[in-house]
Amino acid sequence: MLKNKVYLEKYYKQIILKNIGLPGQKKIFNSKVLIVGMGGLGCPLLMYLANSGVGKIGIVDNDKVELSNLNRQVLYTNMDLGKYKVDCAKKNIKLSNKDIKIKAYNKRLNVNNIMNILGKYEIICDGTDNFETRYLINDYCLKNKKVLISAAISKFEGHLFKFDFKKNIPCFRCYMPEIPSNENNCETDGIFSPVCGVLGTLQANEVLKTILEKEDDLSGKMIIFNSIKSEFRKIKLSNNTFCKNKCLN
Repeated sequence: MLKNKVYLEKYYKQIILKNIGLPGQKKIFNSKVLIVGMGGLGCPLLMYLANSGVGKIGIVDNDKVELSNLNRQVLYTNMDLGKYKVDCAKKNIKLSNKDIKIKAYNKRLNVNNIMNILGKYEIICDGTDNFETRYLINDYCLKNKKVLISAAISKFEGHLFKFDFKKNIPCFRCYMPEIPSNENNCETDGIFSPVCGVLGTLQANEVLKTILEKEDDLSGKMIIFNSIKSEFRKIKLSNNTFCKNKCLN
């Protein structure tokens, strides 16, 4: 594929970067990334990963496209209303990039299927909107030493986490040991649509940095983005004695 003239021209602006080149583009093409949740975060994340040349991408979601999704879930159009998100996302991405392989999982992630789905991928991206699934993904990735890149959005803010569980770092349960009494999500609190684009793009940035093995200082930390103040803050996570995964050990 890397000897294909059309392919080389398509990714030329990446290939000429000193820290990527042909070896880096080969790493990108040979990588396997899974996105769980094809909503406001998953759409820009998938677009940038696909257009950067990630060779194998899995997408997981069992929701259908609704009219209220269209202000922020930028992969879908009115023609997609009532159709499954993963099918529409795969179809629309393939229109611009036929080089990559996309595997669509039209199902909700649970304890019975998580091993079969996540086990096929090296980097896991969490773009879900509920804590039950977030904990499930976190625990699996920790146990199996996967790289987990997670984002959450609400109102005018977004949070980004990277957990490289090959290292001894805190996990998501260290940050939030228990589900809050008032679980926030886009349906109940609303969302400022550009926040989705910013956080989904930041997830893609961390995925590509991980693939390229670039120097990284985000693992075990989180970024908080405030769209009103146009402000980013980076916070170091700490091991929590109340974490059921006992990350202190």
